[in-house]
Amino acid sequence: MSLAETNEPAAAGGRKRVIDLLARAERPELVKAWNGLAEKPVVQPVRGPETGLVMVRGRMGGGGAPFNLGEVTVTRATVRLASGTVGHAQALGTDREKARLSAIFDALWQEAATQQFVEQTLLAPIAARVAAEERRRADETAATRVDFFTMVRGDD
Repeated sequence: MSLAETNEPAAAGGRKRVIDLLARAERPELVKAWNGLAEKPVVQPVRGPETGLVMVRGRMGGGGAPFNLGEVTVTRATVRLASGTVGHAQALGTDREKARLSAIFDALWQEAATQQFVEQTLLAPIAARVAAEERRRADETAATRVDFFTMVRGDD
């Protein structure tokens, strides 16, 4: 039985974080972690990897009426480990191997025996990279910030 099946409410927030980080993973990070596995798991494909289109919706100003912005290419995969644990992955783009490896690591994260390996070897470096990218983007945005102020004139 997988970790997610034994402790679903507690693992739900963690699983969302894992799937989010795996979607942001770069293929070399996944390949490096795969090569670092001492024992490769037996993996059975359940679905895909397959590529399709997803409609992206937006809101003007963040709160206006929703509108269709356009379509993006997404690749998804679902795998089952020999233990029966199922892993899912979705990622922007057409990299099928990235989606397959992400699904495998999602399943491995759910296994108690390999969860710590996935956390330390793969997820922690991805989280650090994403945080650094967001910090850099915030710094670049802050550098272009302009503060406007209005002075009150004395005459009415």
